[in-house]
Amino acid sequence: MIPACFSQPNTPSSTSQVPQNLITCIYQTQLCNSPTYLTLTWSKTFFSHSLTIHASDSFSFTVSLNPSTFSFFRTRPGSKSISLTHSKYKRIKLYWDFTRADFTHNSAEAESCFYIAISCNARLEFFLGDLLDDLTRRSGLVPTHKLGKPALLSRREHVFGHRNYISRAQFLGSKHEIGIECSEGTLRLKVDGITSLVVKRLAWKFRGNEKIFVGGVEFEFYWDVFNWVNNEGGSNGNGHGVFVFQVGDGGVWPEMVGPEKKLMRKSLSMSTASTTVPSIASLSPSPSCSSVLQWAEESSDGGRSSCSSSTRSCGSNGGFSLLLYAWKRD
Repeated sequence: MIPACFSQPNTPSSTSQVPQNLITCIYQTQLCNSPTYLTLTWSKTFFSHSLTIHASDSFSFTVSLNPSTFSFFRTRPGSKSISLTHSKYKRIKLYWDFTRADFTHNSAEAESCFYIAISCNARLEFFLGDLLDDLTRRSGLVPTHKLGKPALLSRREHVFGHRNYISRAQFLGSKHEIGIECSEGTLRLKVDGITSLVVKRLAWKFRGNEKIFVGGVEFEFYWDVFNWVNNEGGSNGNGHGVFVFQVGDGGVWPEMVGPEKKLMRKSLSMSTASTTVPSIASLSPSPSCSSVLQWAEESSDGGRSSCSSSTRSCGSNGGFSLLLYAWKRD
């Protein structure tokens, strides 16, 4: 048995600030005729629920998703005009409506009955959700071209639990439930309730990769539970496991912003590991995480590094990556 699988994590002590769920998705889109990576971070704690929309070197904006207990102040559809940082002559407009949004149990991400949209020069360039008719009726915007779903390049989720960690993610257009269980020195991976992989003797196999199938599509699955194994005494490591699901050439790793960056900063500040910890400006918050992500990148591009300082790219030619951080609760 690995006691680290049941030990207390070095996570923020205030339960009101520890997220119940934290999801970051990165989409490839166009803003004012310029190719853009758009990052959406959904965050839910016991007392807050928000969505941060971020485009590197362009803009960042946070929408509160908390419904009010007073009917007069209930969440209403909203909009906001923003000047792009790199060009004061270019402005975009954000539109959102979460008045009737449905959320999966304990998930920060809206499932249906919502929209988030961006226009530039009265041209609709980005739309996410299922209420396009509501948007066009309120805003007067009319799509000048067939508006398809934005290209989801990668997804990063922080899941919290004791032994079991669940993620309900969309893989190349299909939704699946991913379950990871750590118990008695054994790691079990389940996809839609069916066991896809069993890894025993984690004390020796705390890092590895295997090919698995999700919805008939072959994925490369990487795991790194070094922090769990190394955290046996509760004094080392950050107490989280790292898991990567990668298809094709991989996706694009979104940079950490807003509540996700705060979570990692708190975790790093509480870590007493003697090794030098990478900067929060990078994606890798620990030696364990750094190794598994670098491993995935090198496997996807034949060892060629193409990562920028703010966004780690492993190629986006039809590729997709899901990155899970599994944090242990008390």
